[in-house]
Amino acid sequence: MVKDTKPLAYAANNGYQKEAFDPSAPPPFKIAEIRVAIPKHCWVKNPWRSLSYVLRDVLVIAALMAAASHFNNWLLWLIYWPIQGTMFWALFVLGHDCGHGSFSDSPFLNSLVGHILHSSILVPYHGWRISHRTHHQNHGHIEKDESWVPLTEKIYKNLDNMTRLVRFTVPFPLFVYPIYLFSRSPGKEGSHFNPYSNLFPPSERKGIAISTLCWVTMFSMLIYLSFITSPVLLLKLYGIPYWIFVMWLDFVTYLHHHGHHQKLPWYRGKEWSYLRGGLTTVDRDYGWINNIHHDIGTHVIHHLFPQIPHYHLVEATQAAKSVLGEYYREPERSAPLPFHLIKYLIQSMRQDHFVSDTGDVVYYQTDSLHLHSHRD
Repeated sequence: MVKDTKPLAYAANNGYQKEAFDPSAPPPFKIAEIRVAIPKHCWVKNPWRSLSYVLRDVLVIAALMAAASHFNNWLLWLIYWPIQGTMFWALFVLGHDCGHGSFSDSPFLNSLVGHILHSSILVPYHGWRISHRTHHQNHGHIEKDESWVPLTEKIYKNLDNMTRLVRFTVPFPLFVYPIYLFSRSPGKEGSHFNPYSNLFPPSERKGIAISTLCWVTMFSMLIYLSFITSPVLLLKLYGIPYWIFVMWLDFVTYLHHHGHHQKLPWYRGKEWSYLRGGLTTVDRDYGWINNIHHDIGTHVIHHLFPQIPHYHLVEATQAAKSVLGEYYREPERSAPLPFHLIKYLIQSMRQDHFVSDTGDVVYYQTDSLHLHSHRD
């Protein structure tokens, strides 16, 4: 085994120095022990309860659109955009639950609701569902993970200046999700819209084609509506909230795997396991937004057990802490709005640039030239 030199950290304890907890150390428990600690009712999926969240979010979105259209003044638009964009993000999370099968036990209902919710915000449901499944099955694996995967040093140093700027300079990374859907991440090939993409097995091609057709239909409807109403009105009602939603998605998904004050490991080869990879994820507190975006911040237990419905994740996390011990990192408490997380995003973008081309347990390294260019 080849292993990066992990960041050294020491803590004072009763007058002597004690080496800090090593998050890359194999955990002394098995995933079955975590499962047993979670109450049985947390695994139960209630489709009516899930649908009630859909109804709630759709009614809020409709009311916001109606109010903004009726009053149509700039002060209200400035309030409308961040709120509506956050609600689009909430819709995405419910569609995300459909993709995991945690929405209900019915594959048909999951697919139907998932297509409606994700198509409405221009996400190809099956294409995203399958790549996201790959992310969960390979979380923390440098070569096989799918979401915000670390770049190896070789790939990083071969990036052109524009790609490097967009990838590591805030706020540009918060707008990359649509690009990812069409062309994935640097170093990877494929499209979420192409049934013949290497992202998907042949058995999934029909589903990909259906989701792409739904996406094209929604996009065509938006163009049509812009002609029969006004392009400016549609931009204000839908376009700007869409980009706020994209910002939420990139912000949240990045910080669930990056930006912790203690550097966390990434794995290759025999050192990787489903449990060790899942334990590198990070829970976050979003204040008032926790309930709005369906407790997506309870990310560790969600990653290990994605079939648990979102409305049981907080309880399941509390129950699992006794098993997880130091492998669970308590999230920093948020004010009503999670502005505190912005500093971790910026810090991570400035420091977490690439991992070694070799080694089975590796940590992010910093490109000193990139860091100095931000300070100048």
